[in-house]
Amino acid sequence: MKSQVMKVAWYRFRVTFRRRWSGYLSLALLIGLIGGLALGGVAAARRTQSSFSTYVGSTNPSDLNMSIYSGTGPPGSGLSYTPALTRQIGHLRYVRHSRVGLVLNGFLLGASGAPRLNEAGKVYPVASPDGLFFNQDRATVTQGRMANPDNSNEIMMTASAARLLGLHLGQIVPYGFYTNGQESLPGFGTPAVHPGIRVEAKLVGFAVFSSSIVEDDIDKFPTFVVFTPALADKVLADGAQSFSSAATYGVQVESPGRHLPAVEQELGGVIPGDATFSLHAVAPVAAKTDRAIKPISIALGMFGGVALLAALLIATQSISRRLRSGIDDLTVLRALGADPVTTTADGLIGILGAIVLGSLLAALVALCLSPLSPLGPVRAVYPSLGLSVDWAVFGLGEAVLMVGLSTIAVVLAARGAPHRAAQRSRLASATGSKVVQAASGAGLPASAVVGVRMALESGSGRTAVPVRSALLGTALAVILVVSTVTFGSSLQTLVNRPALYGWNWTYMLNQVGAGSAGIPPQALSALQRDPDVAAATGVNYNDVYLDGQSTPFIFGDLNASITPPILSGHALEKPDQIVLGAATMAALHKRLGDTVVVSYASSKNGPAYIPPTHLVIVGTATMPAVGFASLVSDHTSMGNGALVPDSIISARFQNAVSTPYRTLNGPNLVFVRIRAGVAPSAGLANLRRIAASANRDFALVPGGAGLGNTVIVQGVQRPAEIVDYRTIGFTPALLVAALAIGAVVALALTLMTSVRRRRRDLALLKTLGFTQRQLAAAVAWHASVSALIGVVIGVPIGIILGRWLWDLFARLIYAVPQPTVPVASVALVALGALVLANIVAAIPGRMAARTPTALMLRAE
Repeated sequence: MKSQVMKVAWYRFRVTFRRRWSGYLSLALLIGLIGGLALGGVAAARRTQSSFSTYVGSTNPSDLNMSIYSGTGPPGSGLSYTPALTRQIGHLRYVRHSRVGLVLNGFLLGASGAPRLNEAGKVYPVASPDGLFFNQDRATVTQGRMANPDNSNEIMMTASAARLLGLHLGQIVPYGFYTNGQESLPGFGTPAVHPGIRVEAKLVGFAVFSSSIVEDDIDKFPTFVVFTPALADKVLADGAQSFSSAATYGVQVESPGRHLPAVEQELGGVIPGDATFSLHAVAPVAAKTDRAIKPISIALGMFGGVALLAALLIATQSISRRLRSGIDDLTVLRALGADPVTTTADGLIGILGAIVLGSLLAALVALCLSPLSPLGPVRAVYPSLGLSVDWAVFGLGEAVLMVGLSTIAVVLAARGAPHRAAQRSRLASATGSKVVQAASGAGLPASAVVGVRMALESGSGRTAVPVRSALLGTALAVILVVSTVTFGSSLQTLVNRPALYGWNWTYMLNQVGAGSAGIPPQALSALQRDPDVAAATGVNYNDVYLDGQSTPFIFGDLNASITPPILSGHALEKPDQIVLGAATMAALHKRLGDTVVVSYASSKNGPAYIPPTHLVIVGTATMPAVGFASLVSDHTSMGNGALVPDSIISARFQNAVSTPYRTLNGPNLVFVRIRAGVAPSAGLANLRRIAASANRDFALVPGGAGLGNTVIVQGVQRPAEIVDYRTIGFTPALLVAALAIGAVVALALTLMTSVRRRRRDLALLKTLGFTQRQLAAAVAWHASVSALIGVVIGVPIGIILGRWLWDLFARLIYAVPQPTVPVASVALVALGALVLANIVAAIPGRMAARTPTALMLRAE
């Protein structure tokens, strides 16, 4: 029996192929093009989201960087670099490999031969004797080439360093390196003090580091000039400690997810003498970059998902048209004695073949689109931009297209078989839509009643139209457009309101010079007395161990007048309390009310240590992006870090890090909130006067101890996520445009299909006296009713969906969740849907008006 059915179906396919091949081809092209966009969009979303981890993997990355700063005790008591220390770090338990880079006392030399000290603290020259930046944590060249490791006269630098120094590729750069003793000489900074080592280095390439692909504002400086291992060997030959007071160690860890905290603890135990250190893990940088990329990948994923849904809906309608076009042949077959299986199978071979062909074409289109991804900040350094196959996406997508559409085709063929159609016709209710009856009873014009009926009643037989799928598609399009508009508005609100990403003050005073002092206490006192200032709070920052894991901390006052935005719980009120960033608390697997242990260094490092101290978690906060530059150390950022009372630092600790001069013992930063009603320009000018007074205080410190310290006033310091989001503000608009275009095209196809199917009905209306204008008006009413139903259903659901998506997204990036609904934009979407529907109806309306009456009714 099955073989007989297949023989009939195959015979019918062969004899009707010449008449139907164009329909099969159009179905295959439709599935291939729209399905290819869908698969390409989803694959691009996945490739974009994983782009940073792919790029970092190509640089042979460290899992942890430790910066050591030489101590101030007796010579040799706290050196930042020695071969023995390097070996000791490399032999620690769970350390797989380590390399070291030296931060050199180097300066670009001016025309007179004097060092250009104005760039001190902004551009650091670094060199590694064992290949850091060349083999491990490899710098990525974006222009030019990699410096020759064996040539001491070649350098690379970041593009920002080149701009700051006023250099260009190929330029010969005179650099001088000075010993620590030379920097203390009275004539340092003039031609009188000659550099201990001078090189004429050629700038051969601009390079970036993995930690600078996506940067917080505070990470832009200091930036780096990379010298070669050959130069490092020359420096070491003259004594590394003479030319360097800091070193950074790149450490690769076995199974970092398990052993990184243990390695961090052991590294703290090898710090020599009174040297100080900071730790910088790669994982927080990767997480921050992933959060910055997430909106782009979400947009691409949404586009791909919508395109896939559109492919299924439009292909379903096309399959339905193909099957309905053969209903007359099936009626004849049934009359000749064909059973239901035979009539169902008739025509399926060509449709199923078109589905398979179209699905394979979709994979090919997606493959051709793959070089366009990844999008976002990583693209410039992505290791391979060629063709890429995402087997998970392609496999699942092909299954959805082939299996899904084939199943739909079989179901539609079974439902459209003559015996089932006749049965449904007998069981169908004679009454039509109640809405149509209400429209007729309300006294609407005849064209309006006809248009409403065309929009809501599918009809039967050859004139049947899939109105429910058309209405569903229209409503779905409005839902997606409104939810995208709501999400995009919330994204712009986040970008434009610093308080939502941790900056709920106006300005910050920061010390950016080469010195190590903070903000003079005199400046903090002046701020607290200033009538233009509503509040001013001084804070310190450092990396401290939290349950054995290195974590960036902000040390502040209890019940401070300014504190980062609290997401849950409350701010610091007692000395035994701590507030965590949401990401930090999740990483520690803690909850509000739990206890954590805080510590720093050990007693062997002298009094500058914090013994294990138990603190209670009382809140979570959106932490601001302030502190060290990320290539040097970790710092707080959205979700990452902790806020602790400064009372945790003992008096012995404070005395150990203090100087005899009060001016040099101020906080690292001062957060300032300007009083409401004060003009921004006036408030900024006032703060700059206070900063200038603080710099004069530095100059008055005896013995020149305050030189090299500079206080500046800084505005909003944005985290990397916000910096990147500002550059993708057009993405929601593009997505909305794509969705709108798709909705317009879908509505146009539905209207044209409806007009073609109902040409006989339209011809009858013309014989009953309908004018061309009335027929066009009926099609316009059809379009308006479809759009109105989409608006009524889609707008509220779209708003709810958009708000829910934003709340979910804000919590994922650890921002304050505050969704906004753009009422004006949503109203424009609703109005635009109605206007576009009527514009789109123009062509089908003309088709309806020109329906040839005699030709369509000649068989009646």
